[in-house]
Amino acid sequence: MSQPAESDIQEAATEQSSIAPAEAFALLGNDTRIEILQALLDAGGDDAPVAFSDLYARVDIDDSAHFNYHLKKLTDHFVRKTEEGYRFQYPGRKVVRAVFAGTFTDHAELDPFPAPGSCYDCEGDLQAWYAAEHLTIECVDCGRSHLSYSFPPGGLEDRTPEELLDAFHHHVRHHYCLAADGVCPECMGKMETTLGRDCELPGLELRVDHVCTRCRNHLYSAVGVNLLDNADVLTFHANRGVDLSTRPFWTFDWCVSDERTTVLAEDPIRVRLDIPCAGDTLSVTLDETLTVLDVERP
Repeated sequence: MSQPAESDIQEAATEQSSIAPAEAFALLGNDTRIEILQALLDAGGDDAPVAFSDLYARVDIDDSAHFNYHLKKLTDHFVRKTEEGYRFQYPGRKVVRAVFAGTFTDHAELDPFPAPGSCYDCEGDLQAWYAAEHLTIECVDCGRSHLSYSFPPGGLEDRTPEELLDAFHHHVRHHYCLAADGVCPECMGKMETTLGRDCELPGLELRVDHVCTRCRNHLYSAVGVNLLDNADVLTFHANRGVDLSTRPFWTFDWCVSDERTTVLAEDPIRVRLDIPCAGDTLSVTLDETLTVLDVERP
């Protein structure tokens, strides 16, 4: 199978982003258009084209000409027209899923409830709470924040507190693993990673920043959380009976603090992360872009 040339990829990217952001938002400023996108999802437009008649029958509108007008406004950027019917373009799929996730419509809050793990600073119990579309995990005793990250309101629906925290763990872990690999979890653009000392976050003197060159999405964290998908780190824990993919990452102090991080050099910065497990220690040395330079195994 032939591979697309780099020029073809760049051309496709240019075509995909040819609409101005303000125009894209304006196109979605209509209830009928949002309803059309939801109807397309319900009809299976994610998997196969949906006929005009089927789509029209699913939308609460009596005038087919009026319906067609709004459908045309969505076509080419949010919806693609084929000989067999209509199906999603990537932006349309993202919009309708954001609506179902409650991103635009819900304003949920949850009072504090127990979370697994203990405080790396005072060994107190942890609690979680939800507000402003962020889930925060902090110490009950000293108030030290271990983690605060965005989480769609729809993720709270039909989940127990334990199920919510498990979903949150996978959500955040997945985002940071993508970012560490240079992929933006929001738009799939390129992410640039830097490690520096300028940090005002509690418990951190060092901070890792991931910034998307396309949509400017910005993630920041301690060093350790970015190694959750590293093969050496995974194997080190697996050989000692610990599954890093299922154990909540905030229960490891090396993921949420500088407790296990040592600065080896300043210019350029080099750090060593000492990761303990079952009486052994794995030491990982990284540079200012979080590239692994050396791994010392027990």
